[in-house]
Amino acid sequence: MGMQGKVVVITGSNDGIGKETAVAVAAERATTVLACRNQEKADAAAQEVARRTGNEDVHVVALDLADLASVRAAATEILTRWDRLDVLINNAGGIWTERHETAQGFEQTFGVNHLGHFLLTGLLLARITKSAPSRIINLTSVGHHAAWRGMRFEDLQSEKRYATMDAYGRSKLANILFTRELATRVAGTGVTVNAVHPGPVRSGFGMDGDMGGLMGLGNRLIRPFEISPSDGARTSVYLATSSEVEAETGQYWVRRKPGHMSRQAQSDAQAQRLWSESERLLSSVGFTLGA
Repeated sequence: MGMQGKVVVITGSNDGIGKETAVAVAAERATTVLACRNQEKADAAAQEVARRTGNEDVHVVALDLADLASVRAAATEILTRWDRLDVLINNAGGIWTERHETAQGFEQTFGVNHLGHFLLTGLLLARITKSAPSRIINLTSVGHHAAWRGMRFEDLQSEKRYATMDAYGRSKLANILFTRELATRVAGTGVTVNAVHPGPVRSGFGMDGDMGGLMGLGNRLIRPFEISPSDGARTSVYLATSSEVEAETGQYWVRRKPGHMSRQAQSDAQAQRLWSESERLLSSVGFTLGA
């Protein structure tokens, strides 16, 4: 689909896959919005995107997914500054060796990778629907297969036990369950929702002091074998821009093809329960999807 005149919002787009995704959509002449936590890095990234593409229509919105007040403020700013929203790419994510909590007291991996994006998407959904045909793309990971016991609703916040890859795997499973449930809810509106595993990408992921000890060392050792951020962005860009996939929804994509979802990721019951649980958690701290 031609991207001129379309508005694309990409979370976590100041480096790595997110930045390369921004470059690709800006090169297609889209209005490109970088929604990022670090304002300084985001401003520099926006300048780089504009320079590399010759598209000056590149903007920055402050977004800290670890603080739901920031998520709500970002949504308000997006709705105020642009009267349409054609593509939302929920790209940001993180992994932490130790257990941390968000501003509202949720476990950070779940809070940043799922709950923040759940709220952001909910607050923007009416505008996305009004702009249809439109697309929502959620980055996930092959790591969702590690959550072989499912979401573990009895300990969503990892209070009883915190293990890095367990928390990460469940947050990535949540991304797919959210994708599938949202796709069901918006069926027939012209909005498509898909999940993407970008591949093992050589980016800043897990490198900014979030991962310590052996895991941090392992992350550094495998870097030479990883793919470039621009290769990692290819599937996101494909789903955001290609007319070939305009009718595809509720899918999990790997290398621009439907990939293999885990059995847990295919569970409608878990997808529905995660949605209602997410709404309950948000409202428990004073946030609702209605704005």
